[in-house]
Amino acid sequence: MMLELVFRWLARWPLKWMQHLGAGLGWCVWALSPRYRRQFRAQVTAAGVPWREARPAIAAAGRMLAELPWVWMRPVEPPLGDQVRWEGAQALEDALAEGKGAILLSPHLGCWEAGAQALAERLGPRFGPMVALYRPARKPALEAVVAKARTRPFLASAPTTLAGVRTLIRALRQGGYTAILPDQVPPEGQGVWAPMWGQPAYTMTLAGRLAQQTGAAVLLVWCERLAPGRGFVMHIERVSDPDFGTPTATPESAARVLNTWVERMVRQAPGQYLWGYNRAKQPRQETGA
Repeated sequence: MMLELVFRWLARWPLKWMQHLGAGLGWCVWALSPRYRRQFRAQVTAAGVPWREARPAIAAAGRMLAELPWVWMRPVEPPLGDQVRWEGAQALEDALAEGKGAILLSPHLGCWEAGAQALAERLGPRFGPMVALYRPARKPALEAVVAKARTRPFLASAPTTLAGVRTLIRALRQGGYTAILPDQVPPEGQGVWAPMWGQPAYTMTLAGRLAQQTGAAVLLVWCERLAPGRGFVMHIERVSDPDFGTPTATPESAARVLNTWVERMVRQAPGQYLWGYNRAKQPRQETGA
């Protein structure tokens, strides 16, 4: 309850202030955590991204955290509306109009939480709610906040269980849409090893299986964060590859293609990627059902 009250208090602050505060937070974490610095630099080096292009991601990581109260706890009205510009939205609307559903791949790039709300607000009145998988937070107090924050108009969620996956399949077969974090390390048994940044990374098979089983369109989506207080830009691109989502695609081929797509998105704005997230880590064992 106390954490929720703090989030609601912070949500009253202007987004510009929170993003400026977050930049400082990002640099504080950088200064205080040698492990974080090593992980960050190691992944930037592996990706071959010039340091001057990746360096802004230090502040961006802090902005991502600081803007969460505003994103999660802001009132339903007014909607994001004028704070979001769109590039490629027609490709997504055309894909949904085909009636076979759409799988939106959105990595740890930019402000993916605001992106989910923007998509739901724009598409929901015409195409119904967006269904997204979620993994419950480890801390009960935070889970209560997250659950309330993600219960918004035209934004539905399903747990990362077999039942949740079945919910996604039903939604896609009915012409709906879902958003997936494609660069999140899945639990053991739910992925395969595939190269990313030239290194082995345990990569989800879920996105490829969903496309294979439903015939849904696949689109790359990421929400660019503009200068503090200036809003966001949604970038959308429809993609296809014979090694992803087709009857002959294998889990290994789909994982390779998936990581290639993620790399392409990240290279558009390496200064907004979550380089501190360890893509090379070992998958955890899933204990829940």
